Amino acid sequence: MSPTHNTFDVIFLIARPAAGKSEIIDYLKRTPEAERRQRFHIGPFDELDDFPMIWAWFEEDAILHRMGKPRLHTDDQGYFLHNYFWHVLIQRLDLEYHKLLRDHPDYHATRSTIVEFARGKEHGGFSQAFQHFSADTLRRGAILYIKVSWKEALRKNRRRFNPDRPDSILEHGLPDDKLARLYKESDWEEFSAGNPEFITIQGVDVPYAVFENEDDVTTPRGPELGQRLEETLGRLWEIANRGE
Repeated sequence: MSPTHNTFDVIFLIARPAAGKSEIIDYLKRTPEAERRQRFHIGPFDELDDFPMIWAWFEEDAILHRMGKPRLHTDDQGYFLHNYFWHVLIQRLDLEYHKLLRDHPDYHATRSTIVEFARGKEHGGFSQAFQHFSADTLRRGAILYIKVSWKEALRKNRRRFNPDRPDSILEHGLPDDKLARLYKESDWEEFSAGNPEFITIQGVDVPYAVFENEDDVTTPRGPELGQRLEETLGRLWEIANRGE
């Protein structure tokens, strides 16, 4: 955290697909910087999301298939050839974050980073995913989990999908059967069960807070979203800076 600058260093924004992660980021982008810093403890920020990485793999494999060459990452049903590719994505996010630190001296004096991803039990869940961030990244981070039921995630995934823009951050979606296989079962409850404020990962106590979104305040991006986000991030800020 950056108490001096009143902003988070790194926020891990995690949830089931279609829970509202991208909508929250869109809302933050539309909020004036001074207000965003005051209400949400986020100034100018960089977004790291593994969906564009995944989609690039899909596109590359489609190109290879058309060329008559073997696919590198996925089978013809669009599932990863190896489960460890999910962990490669996390290490890629970690690498991109460290490039920001490398290329911008005193990076967190002026900017925050939001790291966005979803994970299901089928491919290791959040408990395995967070093992692939470096301890340095974890020490700078705080987790914001968006909580929705499986039923609500399924509804929103269907609602947002635009077949003409399957690569869009705000309009991509999965077929029902694929969403169920990959994400119906979540390990969030087990992952966060040990403590109501911190999750110990690689010996690092990472603060967390839960954003309740079963009533879907994220889709309209109205004042209800701003109020709930302010309350939740305010609580997370307090937890993260306790004892500073």
